[in-house]
Amino acid sequence: MYQALKNLSATQQIGVMFIIVFGLLIVASLGLFLLSMREHEDPLMQQSHDTRLADLSSLLRTSWMMIFVFWVAWLAGDATRLVLFALGSFFALREFLTLSPTRQGDHRSLVLAFFGVLPFQYVLVGTELFNLFTVFIPVYVFLALPVASALANDPTRFLERNAKLQWGIMVCIYGMSHVPALMLLDFPRYDKKNAFLVLFLVLVVQTCMVTQHLVARQRKHRLVAPQISQTFTWHSWSCGMAAGSLLGALLAGITPFVPGQAFALGFVACAAGSLGHLVMKALKRDRGIPIWKGEGKSTTGAGGMLDRIDSLCFAAPVFFHSVRWHFGL
Repeated sequence: MYQALKNLSATQQIGVMFIIVFGLLIVASLGLFLLSMREHEDPLMQQSHDTRLADLSSLLRTSWMMIFVFWVAWLAGDATRLVLFALGSFFALREFLTLSPTRQGDHRSLVLAFFGVLPFQYVLVGTELFNLFTVFIPVYVFLALPVASALANDPTRFLERNAKLQWGIMVCIYGMSHVPALMLLDFPRYDKKNAFLVLFLVLVVQTCMVTQHLVARQRKHRLVAPQISQTFTWHSWSCGMAAGSLLGALLAGITPFVPGQAFALGFVACAAGSLGHLVMKALKRDRGIPIWKGEGKSTTGAGGMLDRIDSLCFAAPVFFHSVRWHFGL
């Protein structure tokens, strides 16, 4: 079977990989459906069962959405792919800022962020100007935004307002833009199979997050930051890191890495994604909201777009720059 896959073209290999992943998601969805039909006579056990199913359903929906988006991105051309991810950044930033109050003096900075910074960042990705792409936002934009705010003549909570906007841009635009950038890296003897690299990143990070969540629900350990997360423990985090990193080593064959490199880069991506997810939870608690969408009752729910992509937005730039540094691209 391995030899048959090896003889396929790059496009056919990527297509087969997506078929396998979608097949696994269908099996998982069927298993979840069968679990939902189970009933308990004890009301407390039934409530616990329903809560666990709701958590698993949320994780599965997130996995479906992420894989579907990257499948569409792979099918699309380079320009369409960039527009798709740019729209994702637009809606994620809007979601972030909608739940963070702004003032009249922020309007210039907001216009600059949405209609200046965002499109230009993706233009830099499309033209493969990676040296400028990596410093445009953290250097030039972070210096320009306070100037635009100062010219609005509104000093009230000036530092807090600018820090909030800069943070949203860093996560929603800078972090997200590194995902399509992975598809444009030119690896020697990799035959333009960069979609595998994006799939590798998504699978290891999502595996880490799902494992961490499931372990935390099954076994009770001392919470690391109970006022921020009711599921983050060092034990669950270690299990998630191990699962994601080991999967990375197993997927080395679809990447330009050897197994040791795949394990190390998977570990780096999982660490950035899982800890970034914890940071985004802290931001939600600061805003007093349970989910970025602003609706729902669960304090660990995933109703908004940012809830579904926050770990990826942290993992993508760390993974991208680690790969570029290691291979000298």
